[in-house]
Amino acid sequence: MYNKTIKELSLLLKNKKISVIELTKIFLDRIKASNLNAFIHVDEELTLMQANIAEKKIISGNNLTQLTGIPIAHKDIFVTRHWKTTAGSKMLANYISPFNADIVERLKKAGTVMLGKLNCDEFAMGSSNENSYFGPVKNPWDYSAVPGGSSGGSAAAVAARLVPATTASDTGGSIRQPAALCGVTGIKPTYGSISRYGMIAFASSLDQAGPIAKTAEDCALLLNVMIGFDKRDSTSLQRKNEDFSYGLKKNTKGIKGLRIGMPREFFNVNLDTDVQHGIYSALKEFEKLGAKLVDISMPKTNLSIPVYYVIAPAEAASNLSRFDGVRYGYRSKNYKNLVDMYKKSRTEGFGEEVKRRILIGSHVLSRDFYNIYYLQAQRIRRLISEDFQKIFTGPNSCDVIMGPVSPTVAWNIGNKRDPIVNYLSDIFTLSTSLAGLPGMSIPCGFSVNKPIGLQIIGNYFKEAQLLYIAHQYQNITDWHLKKPKL
Repeated sequence: MYNKTIKELSLLLKNKKISVIELTKIFLDRIKASNLNAFIHVDEELTLMQANIAEKKIISGNNLTQLTGIPIAHKDIFVTRHWKTTAGSKMLANYISPFNADIVERLKKAGTVMLGKLNCDEFAMGSSNENSYFGPVKNPWDYSAVPGGSSGGSAAAVAARLVPATTASDTGGSIRQPAALCGVTGIKPTYGSISRYGMIAFASSLDQAGPIAKTAEDCALLLNVMIGFDKRDSTSLQRKNEDFSYGLKKNTKGIKGLRIGMPREFFNVNLDTDVQHGIYSALKEFEKLGAKLVDISMPKTNLSIPVYYVIAPAEAASNLSRFDGVRYGYRSKNYKNLVDMYKKSRTEGFGEEVKRRILIGSHVLSRDFYNIYYLQAQRIRRLISEDFQKIFTGPNSCDVIMGPVSPTVAWNIGNKRDPIVNYLSDIFTLSTSLAGLPGMSIPCGFSVNKPIGLQIIGNYFKEAQLLYIAHQYQNITDWHLKKPKL
């Protein structure tokens, strides 16, 4: 049962081949037996209460969706009633929200059953899941390796078959990169498509929620529920209703004539030989399906790292100022006055990477450096967005862009202690986030038993196209069906 897709499980539940409670207990037992450190908070009683409600819906046959009775788990960056929401930080280690995040509520109404909250880098700041106050998550393919970050718990849990699907968030690649390193499928939709209401903010102009699952088809089913306008989020987009799973049906026309852009800057860097081979092999499969490969240039790719690590820390410094030890969160036990309480609460409550980014952000926003760093970074961000539009709408336009997600496969825990070295692992994902474009990662090979991910980037609101392309690839390959030996 734990190897089946959401689509397969939904049919079994609907036909009463298995009950919601039986299915839920299968996954709860797997979580108990796991030592990946993927989950921060599990409450079997709360989970089985939701399973009972879903079971009654299926028995009655009323208001059923394809997600009714499907167990899922949420990245611990989305607030949840009755469950702890820690953001992977000591600052919020015991926090329980009085309300649900928008996507938590949407998925709950669709009938999903929540298995628990998933480990992540503290406040979603990191590329390896080593920055969590609750310890690093292990990669199920190699317990000595990282699962990627910040949504490492989400990707590892799906890869290890602890849960059929999870929510995740992507600020600079935090859905795509862990999905790639764990051999699962993940998609970041167009910025503003999924409400940020109830998502603990890291960088507000970049944060975007999305799903991680085994297949593109499962991601489509989740996006059908997750995407929608929310008046409580000022960045929420009003989009027409779209069935993302409709175009994945077998009787569709295929991808003959699809123009795939291959940015030479994505391949002219220090790519691992096996990663490069895996990406080229995947691109050859698309050629066999009738697609055309087009050589393109994205000359500002190398600028995405400095631009991101100016803008994101600046927004983080602003967003995290609310954690002061006064209203909620960790408060130091020993302080002399109010200012001393602020200092000690933040010093003791935040981890090293979070403090580093707050300091960087405060520096670039200061009066003497605002114009030099922050304003200049925003200008270059606009140029990066324009580069994408030239590719998607110019005279020699491409339908999608493809390339690697990460320069390497998963590295060993502790191998990239230097934060600058860690930041460089995001070089292929940051520009997509800065432009607010949709992007996804799908498994396309292995290097020494570690998964390789293929990145697919599309123009605004082209999630359905990305999912369709990914689905066509997954119809002729079986990389997405591979599972680690636990």
